[in-house]
Amino acid sequence: MIDLQRMDDKLQKVLADRGLGSRREMERWISAGRIVVNGSTACLGQRVAASDRIAVDGRPLNRPKSQPIRLLVANKLAGVLVSRKDPQGRASVFDALPPLRSGRWIAVGRLDLQTTGLILFTNDGAFAHRLAHPSTGIDREYAVRVNGRLAEDALRELKDGILIDGHRQGFSDIRYYDGQGGNHWYHVVLMEGRNREVRQLFASVGTAVTRLKRVRYGPVVLPPWLPRGTCQEMGVRDLSRLCKILGLPAPRQRTRRRSASQERTMLIPYPRLDGTGEPAVRRRPNC
Repeated sequence: MIDLQRMDDKLQKVLADRGLGSRREMERWISAGRIVVNGSTACLGQRVAASDRIAVDGRPLNRPKSQPIRLLVANKLAGVLVSRKDPQGRASVFDALPPLRSGRWIAVGRLDLQTTGLILFTNDGAFAHRLAHPSTGIDREYAVRVNGRLAEDALRELKDGILIDGHRQGFSDIRYYDGQGGNHWYHVVLMEGRNREVRQLFASVGTAVTRLKRVRYGPVVLPPWLPRGTCQEMGVRDLSRLCKILGLPAPRQRTRRRSASQERTMLIPYPRLDGTGEPAVRRRPNC
């Protein structure tokens, strides 16, 4: 487990690292007055030390027990939400995840309702933040099916960047993959992946996305043996390699027998990241 007990961490970070939710969600909890520190209602932006007494909804927040980092690799289906709660009662990716003795699974890299493919889950908030934060330099790769083949000027525009909702967005890489008739596949790479960014970028050049699938998240690729709608825990060897890539200490190993499928790697060669966002040399996985 990553050390979360450094002095003067922001309160929302401490809460998120305990697995209570995302930092943004924790900020909403603080603003709503649900968090108390040393007997006083907390304020947004407040910093806390390891010795501070924190309560959530009136219940003391105990110091976290040291737990090994775990990482699930899932193959998301279309029509399934990446959310724990839905007023309409639709299916959630969290419904099919294995139970944890303590804490909860945290999604790394959200996907919209109709996007399929690779999504990661971890039990460690600091690890999730390191994987997801743009400053880490991890990219995301998608297989995109569109109607028709793009002209060269459209491809150039998508790489140079397009102003959408006040933000300049574009692909760090886009390459033609395969296709025939009206259906053509491209592989695109993003450094962040804002909400519906892939669909918006293609729409900006007059092309509709008919299928969208994430096939890689940094060095983690969607395993070809992983059936749609299922997940598999990453093995110890891969997890240790991933921590090394992220510049983190080697994870404490869990004392459990690994399955044969967990011995198969889910990683591709990738440079070590030190927070500088250094670009990587990568190969494109299959659709």
